[in-house]
Amino acid sequence: MQKQNRAVWAEKNIVYLIDQTKLPFKEEIFISDNYKKTCEAIVTMITRGAGSIGATAGFAMMQASYEAPKENYNNFLLEAKKEIEATRPTAQDLFSAVKRVYNKALNSFEEAEKEAQKIADETSEAGRKIGIIGNELIEDGFSILTHCNAGPLAIVDYGSALAPIIEAHKNGKKVFVYVDETRPRNQGAKLTAWELEKAGVPHTIIADNVVGLLMQQGKIDMVITGADRIAKNGDTANKIGTLEKAILAKEFNIPFYIAAPMSTFDDNILEGKDIPIEERSEDEVLYISGEDAEGIIRKIRIASPNSGAYNPAFDVTPVKYITGFITPDAVLSFD
Repeated sequence: MQKQNRAVWAEKNIVYLIDQTKLPFKEEIFISDNYKKTCEAIVTMITRGAGSIGATAGFAMMQASYEAPKENYNNFLLEAKKEIEATRPTAQDLFSAVKRVYNKALNSFEEAEKEAQKIADETSEAGRKIGIIGNELIEDGFSILTHCNAGPLAIVDYGSALAPIIEAHKNGKKVFVYVDETRPRNQGAKLTAWELEKAGVPHTIIADNVVGLLMQQGKIDMVITGADRIAKNGDTANKIGTLEKAILAKEFNIPFYIAAPMSTFDDNILEGKDIPIEERSEDEVLYISGEDAEGIIRKIRIASPNSGAYNPAFDVTPVKYITGFITPDAVLSFD
């Protein structure tokens, strides 16, 4: 049974995930009984989004503790830790969660389990607080642009970028959301729109290259995105395409906010240029999946048969383009 409305949860050594690769067409739960299977779920983006990746990685480390043989316990844990950390190299929440659970796992599975559950709970609570704080920035009648997906699916529960928007809607404010499709995996069109529909928030899906026109026409009042890693100076790695939205927002004098829990901030990375950028399979660009008229999900090629593709998963937005950071405690600025 799903724990509340969470995107990821665990019962003892079993991890449950909403399968985000099946949305919005099917709502299915992916079940993993071992850490390698959970790692694969992270790599294949069955679960995704900074907070959900972190919580899932913490649960994977917990599972490794459960599976580790007594005669080779510490070595098994260390190798599992390296394997889990290699799944998504840009996501700071992953490294933070794995480190915390690993340190507890050195003592016992029970301590690892408690710490992993604590991380999931903390992430959920962070999203709730981000919603309350971010709501104060949203005026009645605002039209807001989002990029990629940073709602409940991405942050265990509540979300980061969507949390203030949903909170504003619950408080009676009239808000409208422009959801960019977010190529190549279309997380905006597939996931963010699905979440907003469930929350009853008015929205429309737009192609990624419509944003400049809408800003030029004065139809966007604010931009809120999530983040995968924030450097010590405020430079922020997020889904590919975030940088161009930030530059456009600066040009048209539109506030651009990053919403993120404190676990996404990485003081060990001084500047954005030092953030590792994950590169994913070219197939994500060359193929697209969707539901046909018969209700069957199909994958089809949309590019020239002999063409390749370059597919970085993230870009880095310099802090000079960011108005502020909506965190669980306050709106921060690096001015």
